Amino acid sequence: MLNMNRMSKSAETACPGSGKDVSTSNGMEDSVHSFKAADLVIELSQTHKAKPDLTNLVFGTVFSDHMLTIEWTSIGGWQKPHIKPFGNLSLHPACSAMHYAVQLFEGMKAYRDADDKVRLFRPMLNMNRMAKSAERACLPAFDRAELVECIRRLVQVDREWVPQSDSASLYIRPTFLGTEPSLGVKKPSRALLYVILSPVGSYFSTGAKPVSLWADSKYIRAWRGGTGDCKMGGNYGASIYAQYEAVDYGCQQVLWLYGDDHQITEVGTMNMFLFWNNENGEEELATPPLDGIILPGITRQSILELTRKWGEFKVCERYLTMADLRCALKENRVKEMFGSGTACVVSPVGRILYQGENLHIPCQEGFPQLASRLMKELTDIQYGRTQSDWSVLV
Repeated sequence: MLNMNRMSKSAETACPGSGKDVSTSNGMEDSVHSFKAADLVIELSQTHKAKPDLTNLVFGTVFSDHMLTIEWTSIGGWQKPHIKPFGNLSLHPACSAMHYAVQLFEGMKAYRDADDKVRLFRPMLNMNRMAKSAERACLPAFDRAELVECIRRLVQVDREWVPQSDSASLYIRPTFLGTEPSLGVKKPSRALLYVILSPVGSYFSTGAKPVSLWADSKYIRAWRGGTGDCKMGGNYGASIYAQYEAVDYGCQQVLWLYGDDHQITEVGTMNMFLFWNNENGEEELATPPLDGIILPGITRQSILELTRKWGEFKVCERYLTMADLRCALKENRVKEMFGSGTACVVSPVGRILYQGENLHIPCQEGFPQLASRLMKELTDIQYGRTQSDWSVLV
């Protein structure tokens, strides 16, 4: 079983592996009869696909030889988890995931270090977020530690798919679907949890270069009382139209704004950070607070914890508006701005198109100093170059 002592007790909330008394995201204790990794049924593929060329790899287009599937019904509860050859799913045409978006997913990675060991990065944080999303989608609860162990076993089976590169990794996509075979809008009586693996390189086709953003209040990514703080497919599907409009304006991503005062929320599919001298002249790293609109990113949390540990400047979760940013740029108080996420880790922002004006963000030699330092510290942990309890051996 997974050694939970490897994880930070302050950051990761360990769940018991018994399948009972699983703590939900609201802190309440539920008696949950979950699946168990000890019951895993493993069916190995008789054929093996060729590994891709990492130099021309498009994000999320190539998949490994195996997948994990776990079924649930309201009558029979959780069934035994299966690791089996990668293949298509068979779903009822009235499946609630397809009609009413009763669906959620997670994004995490496995990394190969210089000693050929494979590592996961803070997997229990992903499981905590997935449990919160499942609660919001009325999907069944599960033992988070048991799911981490099932994922660990899947990565072990497809270990050869973890790239031998410090610029590539194995992307892990847990997905949870309501498979209720009915057109009624209701809590599903059937569900499917599955995990697929995909070797990936850089998320952006331009590589690790500053991105350009289109900032407009025409479209809203999330709103208070909605599901912006959950990782649900509908949040992303609804953003695609705006993304293509951003491209039409010569930008790569959308800077999502909220409210009449144009609050800065997220950058594309990433959390946002602003490093600046604030209104009081203090050197500050700021990011929007988790108020129900912002996705609680694992990289976001890691950046906040790292920089607070450094103690070199003020680290703050606060509201920021486009007026704040424009004023700071005119007064030369902005040092750098960047997005963060599992796919890209840290992505500097170089330009923002807002109300017909190009706002140029400082980017020393393409990758600014703080973003570069954070990228190095995080990837050093992920690839095992720095020892940390955030890194979990597979």
